[in-house]
Amino acid sequence: MEIPRRRRKALRLPGYDYSQPGAYYVTVVTNQRHCLFGGVVYGEMRLNLCGQTVMECWDDLVRHYPYVRQDKFVVMPNHVHGILVLNDAVGAGLKPAPTTYRRHGLSEIVRGFKTFSSSRINALRNTPGAPVWQRSYYDHIIRDEGELARVQEYIYDNPLQWELVIENPANRMGTRGRDNS
Repeated sequence: MEIPRRRRKALRLPGYDYSQPGAYYVTVVTNQRHCLFGGVVYGEMRLNLCGQTVMECWDDLVRHYPYVRQDKFVVMPNHVHGILVLNDAVGAGLKPAPTTYRRHGLSEIVRGFKTFSSSRINALRNTPGAPVWQRSYYDHIIRDEGELARVQEYIYDNPLQWELVIENPANRMGTRGRDNS
């Protein structure tokens, strides 16, 4: 007998075109919230080799998706936060350079990031095919400059807040007496 899969709540905004120009805040969490990327020491994130690999893969996105610009980004022990800006055109000046690439939406860019980083991390750990990331991700459309500034500050301050966030395994059931997962 096949066990029915639990239907996931749709996270994307219905009817919204996630390939259109704009700023997007994304959070991607590791599989089972395992702390794979290093640790926070005195409010500062110390990346291990896997964490450095995640950073390199994020930085490399512009090579795969030339219309993407990265803004603030942080690697935490078991998740990442970042802002991706999808630009309208590639090129400089009044006339944009002609493009021959296919313009992908946010989900394809995040999928690429997860695929690139998983492959490299699994090669480092000698764990081919092992899941590194949770199946989905969180996104938020940034609507104005004030909201952009608040999200940038949140990302910048994230390592300072590590002791308080639910992604920190120490804050889940069994270590502090409550279940925040």
